[in-house]
Amino acid sequence: MGASEHATVTCAIEPLLVPLTVRGCRLANRVAMAPMTRYSSPGGVPSDDVASYYGRRAATGIGLIVTEGVGIDHHAAVDHPDVPRMHGKASLEGWGKVVAAVHAVGGRIWPQLWHQGVMWNVEYAGGPAGTAMRPSGIWGPPDGMISIPAEARERTIAETRAMSDSDIQEVIDAYTRSAVHAKALGFDGIAIHGAHGYLIDTFLWGYTNRRSDRWGGDPRGRAEFGCAVVRAIRREIGENMPIALRFSQFKLQDYKALLAESPDELGALLQPLADAGVDLFDGSQRYFDTPIFEGSPLNLAGWARKLTGKLALTIGGVGLDKSGGPAKHIDDSQQTTNNLPRVVARFERGEFDMVGVGRSILNDPNWFAKACAGDDFAPFDPANLERLT
Repeated sequence: MGASEHATVTCAIEPLLVPLTVRGCRLANRVAMAPMTRYSSPGGVPSDDVASYYGRRAATGIGLIVTEGVGIDHHAAVDHPDVPRMHGKASLEGWGKVVAAVHAVGGRIWPQLWHQGVMWNVEYAGGPAGTAMRPSGIWGPPDGMISIPAEARERTIAETRAMSDSDIQEVIDAYTRSAVHAKALGFDGIAIHGAHGYLIDTFLWGYTNRRSDRWGGDPRGRAEFGCAVVRAIRREIGENMPIALRFSQFKLQDYKALLAESPDELGALLQPLADAGVDLFDGSQRYFDTPIFEGSPLNLAGWARKLTGKLALTIGGVGLDKSGGPAKHIDDSQQTTNNLPRVVARFERGEFDMVGVGRSILNDPNWFAKACAGDDFAPFDPANLERLT
């Protein structure tokens, strides 16, 4: 079934089936496949199986595919050899096949450009030797709630040198080169990973950004690196392609961390990014139904929309019952559930503009088609998260 064929379906998620145009990209509906790392591209090259994986999900009519994190053209961007890259002839040819597979069934696809920053060679310590990119040389708190092995934190926690101005410019240039590659391949937009304690997030986060130059200080200064990345990408890809930015409160260095402790602080971080050219804020949180600040029911995407006036996408636990326990990274126990009525209710109140679905779509590539038809969802099987099907 093609992406446009769901526009007239009448079902429980009908409000989400309204088209949306983000700059020059028209999406058939408001549901997106969220980015999820797969470690299934040996040598950084997406295989024919990866193209089939994305194509199958696009064929169900879902409005947007956001790819797994894709390493930008920088030596310390990603560590694992099976994470795909957005540079190099073979990798780009592989991504061309992915784009073609998604477009062949009427889908839209954006790559999520990724630099691991301080998390480089931490969870996977087999990458090349070198120094991770850290805004101020700080990895994170020594006592944060983590899911990585304790010895990995102990091996990594010591301070290193802070990024120099030349380091920063090299990374900005690497983001730009990879975005230009993505445009040339026919991707429909650009998504940037600015969450979860990776590089852009550690510039935004006061704990890891102690700089006193233009790249640090107050929230506006801490936002400047992300703004510079967005501005550089916008300058090279033109005005027609949308740019999305994923952000979060929690970090891999500490699941209890707060990017912003108040709406004012969050607005001071996000508004400059909106002004720089972000069209869509992807508010990554553990569960979409969780309020972010006391005194308001708004979730993270809701606050982004309210504070910046830009489009916002919510993500976290759609189709899964994981609201009562610890974060997925710490506890794999979850069950399939139909929480779509609550998602739709919040959407209809104008809290956010799009809904991202992650592990539910990994678990069952036909999840979106079942949601449209009102069919029962497949039972959750953690083994499905390891398969490229």
